[in-house]
Amino acid sequence: MDGRKDAREKHVAIVGAGPGGLTAAMMLAAKGFRVTVFEKRDRIGGRNSEIALGPYRFDAGPTFLMMKFILDEVFEQSGLKCEDFMNCVPLDPMYRLQWDDDAHLDMTSDHGAMRAAIAAAFPGEEAGFDEYLRKEKVRFDRMLPCLQKPYSTVASMASPDLLKALPHLSIGRSLYGILGRYFREDRLKLSFTFQSKYLGMSPWECPAAFAILSYVEHAFGVYHVMGGLNRISHGLALAAAQLGATIRLGAPVRKVLVRGRKTVGLELENGEKIPCDDVVLNADFGQAMTTLIPEGGARKYTPERVRHMRYSCSTFMLYLGLDKLYDMPHHTILFPADYRRNVEDIFVNGRVPEGRAMYIRNASVTDPDLAPDGHSAVYVLVPVPNLAADIDWSREKSRYRDSVLDRIAARTPMTDIREHIREELVLTPEDWQSEYDVFLGATFNLAHTLGQMLYFRPHNSFNDLDHCYLAGGGTHPGSGVPTIIESGRIAADLIARRYGAS
Repeated sequence: MDGRKDAREKHVAIVGAGPGGLTAAMMLAAKGFRVTVFEKRDRIGGRNSEIALGPYRFDAGPTFLMMKFILDEVFEQSGLKCEDFMNCVPLDPMYRLQWDDDAHLDMTSDHGAMRAAIAAAFPGEEAGFDEYLRKEKVRFDRMLPCLQKPYSTVASMASPDLLKALPHLSIGRSLYGILGRYFREDRLKLSFTFQSKYLGMSPWECPAAFAILSYVEHAFGVYHVMGGLNRISHGLALAAAQLGATIRLGAPVRKVLVRGRKTVGLELENGEKIPCDDVVLNADFGQAMTTLIPEGGARKYTPERVRHMRYSCSTFMLYLGLDKLYDMPHHTILFPADYRRNVEDIFVNGRVPEGRAMYIRNASVTDPDLAPDGHSAVYVLVPVPNLAADIDWSREKSRYRDSVLDRIAARTPMTDIREHIREELVLTPEDWQSEYDVFLGATFNLAHTLGQMLYFRPHNSFNDLDHCYLAGGGTHPGSGVPTIIESGRIAADLIARRYGAS
């Protein structure tokens, strides 16, 4: 079979112009498929889009680029070079961790410098860092192949790669618990476990296997994309278009069209019907299952079941255009005095956390194009419960915004931040749901519990409908920019295999 010739006769419709859908579009277009991407909003990216406030530019969502090699690979597999579409720069330090007593630790991917920093701040713990690098490299090397293939059948759980990885998954142990293998100091353990926020989970419940998250930072570094991480979506879209894909903005999809158990097209909100051979859903998983799949179309993921799945936390966001540039690292994470109580308020008690762990991105120290000269575009993220919690954000919004600014002024060099705000946008969990179609406002999508990983996570080849595929944070391998890109690669490869074009 001439796979490329056969591909040219097939039309793939992709719902959502986020990085997962755009990766699939680029890779399928490179293989000769006719590809059309339908995006509801007037801009690409979804949670990876740009927010412009006057002369200030922000990323709506992701701000850390890890595992850049995955991004390089998908471009290379499409016959292109990533550096022709975006400018990625490594950060050193990667980020600063700061506690309420003003102690801090700058994290770097320079292993010698990191070891010295640990020795200075936590004498005697530096040997644990050496062991951490050695053992987590083994875990990562075993797990990476497992995250790069689909799990559509029970038999796929018996793959040789997964069987080799099983002894390294530390099943039954938490992320925080496994860090006790390397470090005694509580703060040092937290320094290598806060990454569980990428998964929207507590480090005390996050599976130990995700110790690889901090490892990939130290092994491969953390990058900034000049112009913001939204340039990833822009670069993928430009590459897809150059390869022949069509991207339609302002084209919301009303529903997936099915005949029996087969996906046959899309219906847009304006009534236009788009016939196609295959559909890739890059919409938020919960939103797609409850609004885009016709009634009775999903046997396993019924609206009732979808509502009762485990979801990540949400985030309270401040996007601040300041007429001042502060001498702070690109990334800063503030830990509250009682981090565990903060986490329990978010994940167990379902109440507004007053401890206010938060992340601040001061990207203008690296990227001068985000704000006018001498100004800065500051991004603040505070983990909070998702909308399953009974919190009235219309009442809490103003008070919580003020408390976040109070904490920034008290704990960072931004002591006079209020005096310098020229543009401002606040997003609450309710805004994530209403403006970005994020189910329950759960910005990191489905939680990454053992019962929602690998085969037990929604499959890239959607089992409820034939010729329907999933990409994005709500499917395998999970949330986070690199894994979302990987989901798009997996979906594209599954479609290509179907037609002999892989």
